[in-house]
Amino acid sequence: MRVVPVIILAIAIVLAPVLWFVLQRLDPPGAEGGRAVDSGARIEIEMLRQQIENMQIRIDELENRIAMRPDPGQDGLLPYYDRDDPDADWPRDTENTILDSYAQVVVIPTRRSLNEGMSVATPGFLQELLGRPRPDLSDDCQPMTNPDLREMLVIEEVGPIRVQMLRPAVESLRRVFAEIRRADPDLYERIGTAGSLCVRQIRGTRDRLSSHSFGTAVDLNIDGRLDAFGAGTTQLGLTILADFFAAEGWIWGAAFGREDSMHFEVSREKLLKWREEGRI
Repeated sequence: MRVVPVIILAIAIVLAPVLWFVLQRLDPPGAEGGRAVDSGARIEIEMLRQQIENMQIRIDELENRIAMRPDPGQDGLLPYYDRDDPDADWPRDTENTILDSYAQVVVIPTRRSLNEGMSVATPGFLQELLGRPRPDLSDDCQPMTNPDLREMLVIEEVGPIRVQMLRPAVESLRRVFAEIRRADPDLYERIGTAGSLCVRQIRGTRDRLSSHSFGTAVDLNIDGRLDAFGAGTTQLGLTILADFFAAEGWIWGAAFGREDSMHFEVSREKLLKWREEGRI
């Protein structure tokens, strides 16, 4: 009999009553007006999900070790992943001194499976759809010189932040924040931004436009704390936000080759829909 399935079954048996208890707190029987808001329960569920995903990683790691066991006579085990690989989907040891739950640092164990059903709007696609924001680019933000594209931009207070983005992107962002405020007002109050419009090339490239250059992306954080770029970790609050953005058709940068979990951008599919509707 294999050990791993038994471990999975044991974990399921242990966690089942915990999940039932937490879900009862989040949506008590007989509550009127739909799901009840309980920020504490929402945090518990998200942290529990993180624990379950981490357990699955450990189980997968054990299965990999068994599958990759070398032939008799060889010394040690064959390597099965590289801890130093910046694109690896494995958790890294991280020191977390943040006391607030929403800003707590957690790993993103399944980040490559995020954004299912959506695709990234590439720089070439964005330029063909919207036009080039300006002729020359650098690593620093510069003014947009394309008059047609600039005409589509608006600067507005949207929920807890102020942004400069395409008008339909701002309207979409407003819907996202309204839903977050309804479902989790405590999280809503902690949302901050690290910027929206920024006409520049993707750092580390030559003349490759960032989605921020078109007003289709925004960087968010919790409690003003910037997330470490490319670390494979994120803030717990951002993992909760990602579900609301996905429902509205936005891509989460946590799934990028070089993880950028503060980054949220409008998907290719959403942009094409706006074009069909004559909104861009």
